[in-house]
Amino acid sequence: MGWSERQRAMLQEIGIRLWAPAADPQAADLPAAPTTEPDASADGAVATPAAGGAPVVRGPRAVGVETMDWVRLRQAVADCTACKLCGGRRQTVFGVGHERAHWMIVGEAPGEQEDREGEPFVGKSGQLLDNMLRAIGLTRGEATPERQVYIANTLKCRPPGNRNPEPEELAQCEPFLIRQVALVQPRIILAMGRYAVQSLLRSNEPIGRLRGRVHRYQGVPLIVTYHPAYLLRNLDDKAKAWDDLCLAVATAAATP
Repeated sequence: MGWSERQRAMLQEIGIRLWAPAADPQAADLPAAPTTEPDASADGAVATPAAGGAPVVRGPRAVGVETMDWVRLRQAVADCTACKLCGGRRQTVFGVGHERAHWMIVGEAPGEQEDREGEPFVGKSGQLLDNMLRAIGLTRGEATPERQVYIANTLKCRPPGNRNPEPEELAQCEPFLIRQVALVQPRIILAMGRYAVQSLLRSNEPIGRLRGRVHRYQGVPLIVTYHPAYLLRNLDDKAKAWDDLCLAVATAAATP
């Protein structure tokens, strides 16, 4: 596959060498998935101790999410108190991008900077994601739906201390992500990180065993890859992430 000088420069900035071998990792994955089952009784109002000891009053899960438009959905996310994460957030992190984007990027959970700015994938991981997108001709900035992606997370609130999401938290936020996908109607989904993969594919398989092939989410082609934050800590896997992007490009091109 030939690359322009601009794309080669972007790949160099990301840290990718075009000749790097595309070996499939079998052991370079994130830690094993939690086995705790979601709390089936979390729809009622519950008082849960917050990090500082004060109780957080949890409300019921939003109803009618499956029929909400963008305005109502954004407000429902902002008002959500269905899990204990509502007690420690500065703000919710809804999503950004073209509302009918051909590409949808799904990440895991907001970090401290995302919680402060209200946008997914900012800071160093966001810079790496932007570089990866530019290398294949995409952007989160204003553009046509063919070029501007839509970015969302599985969780809309930051877990304290950037800890891993808990099963109940993922379960409470899931209807919001499902509705975002339904509204965007993407032609391809790029799932970045273990919790995005678990939420969309219902799989506890390591990323190394799931990447390299095309999956389906409600009929939409889905490609599994590593989260940019993981790639910043594991530089050798950047070449594998580039292979995933190339697979996604080829898959999107073949999707009517």
